[in-house]
Amino acid sequence: MYYASFTATMNPPTMADDAVHESRLESLQLLGRGKVRDLYAIDDDRLLIVASDRLSAFDVILPDPIPGKGRMLTAISNYWFERTRHIVPNHLTGESPEAFVTDPSERRQIAGRAVVVRRLTPLPVEAVVRGYLIGSGWKEYQQGGAVCGIALPPGLPLAGRLPETLFTPATKAAVGEHDENISFEQMAELIGTARAERVREVSIALYEFAVAAAARVGLILADTKFEFAWDERDGLILIDEALTPDSSRFWPRDSYRPGSSPLSFDKQYVRDHLETLAWDKRPPGPRLPPEVIAATAARYRQAMKLITGCEDP
Repeated sequence: MYYASFTATMNPPTMADDAVHESRLESLQLLGRGKVRDLYAIDDDRLLIVASDRLSAFDVILPDPIPGKGRMLTAISNYWFERTRHIVPNHLTGESPEAFVTDPSERRQIAGRAVVVRRLTPLPVEAVVRGYLIGSGWKEYQQGGAVCGIALPPGLPLAGRLPETLFTPATKAAVGEHDENISFEQMAELIGTARAERVREVSIALYEFAVAAAARVGLILADTKFEFAWDERDGLILIDEALTPDSSRFWPRDSYRPGSSPLSFDKQYVRDHLETLAWDKRPPGPRLPPEVIAATAARYRQAMKLITGCEDP
């Protein structure tokens, strides 16, 4: 089944201020819910994926949605899917979600936030590409001078550009659990050497294409992660999402300074807020103040505008 990390739930939908915490489509079979996306079966060959407004931090889904987040993520992903077809095919079928959801109340839930995709089996790895030293990579480097077992020169600064682009795969964890970094050799054992080499080649090509595109609009793409499926007819297929603030770190170039943590369009703003709380980073997650929700939504919207050129998803 597409997305082994999804877990099936049948909770009622949660909507507030036009935000969708969970969708509920009675007309289609719910296969499961991930950290952000709800997955429905259309038939044996196609799925409907709905990007909710859920936000996860420290692998915990928070109770408060970020209004419009799912629509913005969908717009950004679709933008990149269209522009990277020359590198790798993706899972989109090009069909309208409304062709399969006819009930007016259900259509309101999916408006701007759903896509129809091929029903594929994902590879059990995440393809992480790093161009800058930040996040968990910075922590590992401080401890041992390496990132995911790859030795680096001494004296690199926080948020500094890496000497070369690094491919650092990870296993895909179930919702609520942590991904685990693995070596390329371990990935090859999981999916085969030829597929592993293809995943690495395509991931780096996607990253470098996006780096150049982001630079043209004043952004630095520090790192990102991709998910893929393997199809016996078409080979490697890009799935899930592509180069969004949920899967990538985008920094504004004009304020970037190596040695300090840059302003980011990802979830770091929420993480920083949560770090000030007496929370053990286990479910249930704490409620977010209205000002944090509003500021987070504004960051996603700014990222969408800069990346796609559109203000409305």
